[in-house]
Amino acid sequence: MVKVFFVEASGKRREVDAAEGDPLMYAARDAGVAGIIAECGGSAMCATCHCYVVEAPEGSLPEPRMDEADTIEFNAHEPRENSRLTCQIIATPALEGAVFQVATGRD
Repeated sequence: MVKVFFVEASGKRREVDAAEGDPLMYAARDAGVAGIIAECGGSAMCATCHCYVVEAPEGSLPEPRMDEADTIEFNAHEPRENSRLTCQIIATPALEGAVFQVATGRD
């Protein structure tokens, strides 16, 4: 398991264990992280798993693919330089301790 943290809109910090090889969205959704809705089930189409990367070990996150970048640009609430879709971030040991702020556009 890979331990990551999600900060909900309320400011509550949630520790989540993600199965190695799975998208972080699954772990966040299954843990009941507020604001991670996952409407499209991980297809990078809805941005209901949109988060901001607050802290991540250097080199632990690959650059977003074009479909993820497009979805963030056109569908995400308040896209930023550090925006990512958690459905597109695969849990790896390199992500241990990473922190993600849930985007506040949806509840």
